[in-house]
Amino acid sequence: MTYAAVYQSWKDDPEAFWMQAAEAIDWTQKPSKALFDENAPLYQWYVDGKVNTCWNAVDRHVQAGRGDQTAIIYDSPITHTKHEITYAELQTRVASLAGALRAKGIGKGDRVLIYMPMVPEALEAMLACARLGAVHSVVFGGFAANELAVRIDDAQPKCIIAASCGLEPGRVVHYKPLLDGAIEQSTHKVDFCVVFQREQEVAKLEEGRDFDWYGFQYGIEPADCVPVEGNHPAYILYTSGTTGAPKGVVRPTGGHLVALNWTMKNVYNVDPGDVFWAASDVGWVVGHSYICYAPLITGNTTIVFEGKPVGTPDAGTFWRVISEHKVKSFFTAPTAFRAVKREDPKGEFVKKYDLSCLEQVYLAGERADPDTIEWAHDKLGVPVIDHWWQTETGYAIAANPLGIEALPIKLGSPAVPMPGFDVQILDEAGHPMAPNELGAIAIKLPLPPGTLPTLWNAEDRFKKSYLQQFPGYYETGDAGMIDEDGYLYIMARTDDVINVAGHRLSTGAMEEVLAAHPDVAECAVIGVTDQLKGQLPMGFLCLNSGSDKAHDAVVMDVVKMVRSKIGPVAAFKLACVVERLPKTRSGKILRGTMVKIADGEDFKMPATIDDPVILDEIRTALQGLGYAK
Repeated sequence: MTYAAVYQSWKDDPEAFWMQAAEAIDWTQKPSKALFDENAPLYQWYVDGKVNTCWNAVDRHVQAGRGDQTAIIYDSPITHTKHEITYAELQTRVASLAGALRAKGIGKGDRVLIYMPMVPEALEAMLACARLGAVHSVVFGGFAANELAVRIDDAQPKCIIAASCGLEPGRVVHYKPLLDGAIEQSTHKVDFCVVFQREQEVAKLEEGRDFDWYGFQYGIEPADCVPVEGNHPAYILYTSGTTGAPKGVVRPTGGHLVALNWTMKNVYNVDPGDVFWAASDVGWVVGHSYICYAPLITGNTTIVFEGKPVGTPDAGTFWRVISEHKVKSFFTAPTAFRAVKREDPKGEFVKKYDLSCLEQVYLAGERADPDTIEWAHDKLGVPVIDHWWQTETGYAIAANPLGIEALPIKLGSPAVPMPGFDVQILDEAGHPMAPNELGAIAIKLPLPPGTLPTLWNAEDRFKKSYLQQFPGYYETGDAGMIDEDGYLYIMARTDDVINVAGHRLSTGAMEEVLAAHPDVAECAVIGVTDQLKGQLPMGFLCLNSGSDKAHDAVVMDVVKMVRSKIGPVAAFKLACVVERLPKTRSGKILRGTMVKIADGEDFKMPATIDDPVILDEIRTALQGLGYAK
């Protein structure tokens, strides 16, 4: 079938489409229908079905005779460690951990907070919770104590599973003192903690509260899978702690299983037994969906990678892992490729490895500028697919579905909406806009299975954040357009559309122009306040390593390029070269924080920031342009 036929089949009969997709999942009790809309605009899926995620991700593959297949490959260039875990071994390990948690009183509906680095035990902890019907909330390892405390108070976990430390190139991140500080600060008190001691740092355990990962499991009866309702929360994942209280995105069990399973073949073009690698972290939604759950549900081999795109040890790490472990589909963030491209613009490292196993590459997490996609495609010789989704949706809203049909690639577009997503471009009054016109990207309700039904203990906030602006739609918070062929373009967050003398302009479109300069490795454009024009665009440029062109000359070049490509209307005259850009640990550029610094406003230090020192460097650069007073 073609993409158009598949999408139309969903549109014609969504109920039949999602009931058919649900057939690929093992249900203890099959649901009577897919959509439950009695409480619209709060929709739910597969509510009266009974199912267990861990069974579908682990046990059923063992039962089907595939226990000897590798489930997880752990590859840590930081510790120089590699090992493999089969599905049968994973079943034993997860059932044992779940049994130990159950013996300490963890059961269906209890929350468990997980605070771990990129080690297989993080996945085992997630799966052990799923086995019991407990609701996990993974917090990115190394998050500050106060941010961890906020999440403890919101989720109110009975237990925290943590590691003694995380590892970054050249340093140990001490998790246990952060955990102790968070427990001290939080109003809610956990019953107990389980600590996975790493040899790089053995943490001091609090008598009576903290238990050693292995000792805690000794002599315990393994646990069986507990069936839960289709709408039972699989997990809570906190997003966007940069402004006020973080939002706890809830993921419902049944829809999560159905939707993720559907994407592995249709979007990522992998079959059971294939090796799939998402180079992300379990602390982010990509890690939940595409390191832990989706590959295992489908029966793939997934890779847990503890390293960086550059510096562990060099810009060839990605290619080594792909070559060594025979990766068929690779998923990473554009920012990771930009880091590799900056270190190795000619792609010398690519030539050192046999990448014949690699069939496709996927980028998500931030807009993939055409320059980065072209570079990757040129060096790797496989389709490089930009696709777009959010923590809230849990999987792709728009993609090029290679497993159905390889559509023509249009640079700058994550291609077309996936079944389940009726994507529309609306003006401020909520009216649909013509093709190629910039507006707010909204999705007609109901959202498909597996997407957020609400926020944890915050239904009013859910409605206000997502449903209020455009009744009958989910507001994505992104701005963009759809062309005459139905291809979607994500141009910016809604608040990154700037108004220059009455003209609505996309900072993303300007970034595309800057990124096309041969010396520019990475860039960001923000809108700063201007007395005369309302807002003016300002560009920040990071140059390729080895670039010897004068900074002023690069700035003059890009000013001319924006004038020629977008026009004088953009009024683009302000730009500077910086060593690096402020980012979250997942690679998103903190444009909103940069705007506040430029405009001299107070801001809260983002909890997810990779390195706070960069903000001082940005402030200095802005002062050089006459801002950040």
